[in-house]
Amino acid sequence: MVFNSFTFLLFFPIVFLMYKLIPLKYRWVMLLVVSYYFYMRWQPDLIYLILFTTAVSYGCAIMIDRTESQKKKKAYMIVAVVASLSVLFFFKYFNFLAENVELVFDFIGIPVDDLTLNLILPVGISFYTFQTLSYVIDVYRGSMPAERHFGYYALYVSFFPQLVAGPIERPENLLPQLKTKNPFNGAQAVMGLKMMMVGFFKKIAVADQISRYVDAVYNNIATADASLLNGFTVSLATVLFAFQIYCDFSGYTDIAIGCSAVMGIKLMQNFNNPYTATNIKDFWRRWHISLTSWFTDYIYIPLGGSRCSKRRHYFNIFMVFLISGIWHGAAWTFIFWGVVHGLYQIIGNITKKPRSAFWEKLGISEKGLFLTWSRRVITFILVSVAWIGFRANSLSDLATLIKTLFTGWGGISISASMEALELTVMGLISAFLSIYVTSQLDHQVSEKVNDLGENKGLVLTSAGKYIYVCWAIAIAWLILLSSNAVSSFIYFQF
Repeated sequence: MVFNSFTFLLFFPIVFLMYKLIPLKYRWVMLLVVSYYFYMRWQPDLIYLILFTTAVSYGCAIMIDRTESQKKKKAYMIVAVVASLSVLFFFKYFNFLAENVELVFDFIGIPVDDLTLNLILPVGISFYTFQTLSYVIDVYRGSMPAERHFGYYALYVSFFPQLVAGPIERPENLLPQLKTKNPFNGAQAVMGLKMMMVGFFKKIAVADQISRYVDAVYNNIATADASLLNGFTVSLATVLFAFQIYCDFSGYTDIAIGCSAVMGIKLMQNFNNPYTATNIKDFWRRWHISLTSWFTDYIYIPLGGSRCSKRRHYFNIFMVFLISGIWHGAAWTFIFWGVVHGLYQIIGNITKKPRSAFWEKLGISEKGLFLTWSRRVITFILVSVAWIGFRANSLSDLATLIKTLFTGWGGISISASMEALELTVMGLISAFLSIYVTSQLDHQVSEKVNDLGENKGLVLTSAGKYIYVCWAIAIAWLILLSSNAVSSFIYFQF
């Protein structure tokens, strides 16, 4: 089941009513059943993978909690980690590894049969795997006791709003809330519904509408002529993809956080206006925050973090982004994307002091408006260039796109390019107006729900009346566009 479907619009009110009417003692049963039902609407045959990962991590955490031996604790933790990652590797990475092994053997002249298997990538497997890993590792570290109630733990792993695309919740945040009565709070429910509306608008009115222009370029590399594949079209499609993936992914997160808030459950913030970042490090503080914090706590810091030599520090940064690229997808294009972001961070660290000295010598304040906006523009450009690797369908497509981006500007006709994209001037204005409206909506609810029952996001800014106009446009466009064919969210493939 996808959020942007009429099925979900019927499903969620029923779940909410049951959630409020069923006694707290049995509420977990209802939520667990509807969460599994929510997942099985996609892939009913693969529910056993969630059950396996849940059961193994639950059992190992219990054994870690019971034993006094540090060696046994470590052994149980390793069993849980290996079991969870083995399932993830087999379904997500086995064919990628097999294809590359075949290429190596073919290169050295050794014939080999097709090693790939007919596997279906389970929706959301990377997300719920990381969620179980954080739980087991936290129990092993002594940060929290093991959850004795299997039902509550299974619900923590499979809670339907964030099951398939996050945010990747921490057990200390979500588990206690699943056991709490969470009395109805009108202000919070309104805030949750507003966030859901923003999420639907981002997905339906922005991401889905501009995706066809992105697909026209990125999905036709081999057959495209000069009017469809040139510097202008690649630049435009890449910029639009930057907003498509943001509106698609943050739209999902807004809906997940919003419908949880309606039930009185607070999920962690996953985005914070990432395209206002002034450098790549700042971007990763604002983009996919739950994943960034997960990598920080469970990979970067254990590797040594920044409390080591510079060379080791840069190695740690590089490894985190390399793993991030691999986590996002079983393809060299994703690895390229991760490596580029790792290099961005390293180069940024190396050049930080010389850049500061340069601006100081020129008498330009680093906190001034000119430098702030210059850095935002440069950061957006760097992020957008890296997105080419994220969106490209193959390494050959990636190479063609990058080459075209930097060399494909000779003798192009912008009008012919727009015609090839089936993009009118009004269509282009509409696309960027939608993006602008999204930025206004994001700022209106950027603080989201700070505490249960507290609703600071409803405080009007000085442009409050203008914001309400944006809301009216958002709702009108949502109603007009809701009849479109349902499309899945981009991050479902991860």
